[in-house]
Amino acid sequence: MASANLDIVRSIYADWERGDFSSAAWADPEIEFAFAGGPEPGSWSGLAGMAAGYREWLRAWEGFRAEPEEYVVLDDERILVLVRNSGRGRTSGLELEERSVANLFHLRSGRVTRVVVYLDRELAFADVGLATRSDGAGVPKRL
Repeated sequence: MASANLDIVRSIYADWERGDFSSAAWADPEIEFAFAGGPEPGSWSGLAGMAAGYREWLRAWEGFRAEPEEYVVLDDERILVLVRNSGRGRTSGLELEERSVANLFHLRSGRVTRVVVYLDRELAFADVGLATRSDGAGVPKRL
């Protein structure tokens, strides 16, 4: 099951790497979507809620992309993806390249039932019971 779930998450990032956030075919109709921490934490339910939450985030950016750096299979239903986000602020024109991001996917029966976007990997690691290496490199290991 973990292998099939990993394939689903990889297919999501195939679109997100190109800046295409238009598909939700992978999502359960009752999906929970959340931003943990960051400037505007919040949570939404259902496909319309997820679309609204992500649309709000994306409207601040031009050319926004989410590129996976590493997939961490936590168990049969959870995958943590270490992500590098990039884009340009729509108003400020500032270039963004953020490597501290992690996204947690919960999957069941071939659908994503929950996505949590962490703008701080340390918070993500703590929430899923992982720690960074003692040298501070940010590579997760099991506690």
